[in-house]
Amino acid sequence: MRIVTVRRLSQVFFLILFLWFCITATLGTAWWRLRGWPVNWFLELDPLTALATVLATGTLYTSLAWALLTLFITLLVGRFFCGFVCPLGALSQAAGWLARRRLDPAGREAANRHHPLQSFKYYLLSFLLLLALLGSVQTGVFDPLPLVYRSVNLALAPLADNRLGVLSDVPRAYASVWLIGVVFLAVLGLTVALPRFFCRFLCPLGALFGLLSRFTPWRLGKSEDKCGDCRLCEQYCEGACRPSGAIIGGECVLCFNCFDRCPAGRLTFAGRASAAGEAGLPDLSRRGFVLSGAGVLLASLWGVGALAGPNRNPTLIRPPGALDEERFLGRCIRCGQCMRVCPANILQPALLESGVQGLWTPVVNYRLGLSGCLPTCVACGHLCPTAAIRPLSLEERQGLGPFAKHGPIRLGTAFVDRGRCLPWALDRPCLVCQEVCPVSPKAIFIRTVFETVRDGHALPARIEGQEVILEAALPPGVNWAGGDYFLRPAGHPEAALRRLTGVSGNRLTLERPLPGTALLADRARVDLAVKLDRPFVDAARCIGCGMCEHECPVVGLRAIRVYSENESRSGATRLLI
Repeated sequence: MRIVTVRRLSQVFFLILFLWFCITATLGTAWWRLRGWPVNWFLELDPLTALATVLATGTLYTSLAWALLTLFITLLVGRFFCGFVCPLGALSQAAGWLARRRLDPAGREAANRHHPLQSFKYYLLSFLLLLALLGSVQTGVFDPLPLVYRSVNLALAPLADNRLGVLSDVPRAYASVWLIGVVFLAVLGLTVALPRFFCRFLCPLGALFGLLSRFTPWRLGKSEDKCGDCRLCEQYCEGACRPSGAIIGGECVLCFNCFDRCPAGRLTFAGRASAAGEAGLPDLSRRGFVLSGAGVLLASLWGVGALAGPNRNPTLIRPPGALDEERFLGRCIRCGQCMRVCPANILQPALLESGVQGLWTPVVNYRLGLSGCLPTCVACGHLCPTAAIRPLSLEERQGLGPFAKHGPIRLGTAFVDRGRCLPWALDRPCLVCQEVCPVSPKAIFIRTVFETVRDGHALPARIEGQEVILEAALPPGVNWAGGDYFLRPAGHPEAALRRLTGVSGNRLTLERPLPGTALLADRARVDLAVKLDRPFVDAARCIGCGMCEHECPVVGLRAIRVYSENESRSGATRLLI
């Protein structure tokens, strides 16, 4: 079997396997749901993720030890991962093949000619590793594996969810997914213009593999220095690594197109150097590294304000089990796995809520999704590949058993906005937030008051037992007989209140007869009052689950909102100074 056929079969196999893992990263009881499938395996194979987290935290997580296997094989044969395994590489190669079909031989050779700007990815790699050394893992923005995971999980899979209703039990939506989709389409679109554009110019993982490829004993090269003029190898080279001359080994993605196309069989894959010579490391300038270092300094300073205690963003809510913000940004690779598995669809990719360093990291948005953060759910932490979100047990999440002394995990604290709350601001009955609070005893408690409604003074024409006939009908548009409105003689205490059970025009039916009927017979005034259950939050009990904010009937800015004060992950967000 031709080596190119083997490579294509490998790419198809690993691409299908990757898509399968994305499909299975949902909760459910079906065999194809998240029931032991190694859905993070491609991320665990990623040595750039492993290296960045080691630099940022000083720890190599057990699951990321798979990356050592990738490094070992790369040191033996070169960039095999790019040519045989990488899902984004397979998609890029397919897109490039479609574009290359319309080109003549000269056009194909021009498209695959080596460009000096291919060294840019090495500067990008140094920039990202320096940032990791300072404690901020930004590799996930450019690393092809988190990039393709994020794009499929948050942009492509929701299309299937919403259209077919197969991959998820509920429709899914992500607020800033447009930017993720634009980046993904740009990567594939640029590949149509120039084969493997991302791999050649931007891929930091490819740059890391390129550096390691300098030490491989087995490599692609020419068995003879002499060569004909067909230049077929140059026309079909995916990495633009100059296979007809002194090959640039660090750019070779092991597509084996040149090996397969050479009519004279002069290209070999063997344990010896190329007879035509080999180019060394890319020509990297000192100026480029200085600019990378300056960029690191600028990015670090840019993020300082967002992390500073007094200047922190109080609306920034992280998933349950998330580490404190500094350590969280030192581990999160923005793969989108936690957002994909969240059954409530409240985990969303951030834009600038945590500064530029927090781009596409998971944040909680209680206004979206199906509910608040379910107190019985710990899925996100168990799927996080780098432990940026700790894997919690249900006991720890709910503060039971050995965790009782610490209490449940708190995401923040809910606060009532009295300027928008219906019972506080508009004298309208509402009890939704208190009803949906899942904490026992309730973290939201009520204090009941009776307020005379605006223009709620009336004169009775006559009284017939439990019925009061007013001189004028009550204003329309209010459910007067809904159980929250009462009538009493003016100036009487609350004990004189009588619930309205029926309203027909100017005829009111009361639950019990009014006291002081003699006064009413003398045409004394009566008052209409509304019963208001005004909510208050017990900060000591609130876990910040956001059920109240999600269910609040006030459109737009909710009348009760969760802020990060008192969150479990950081003592810096305590409520009081």
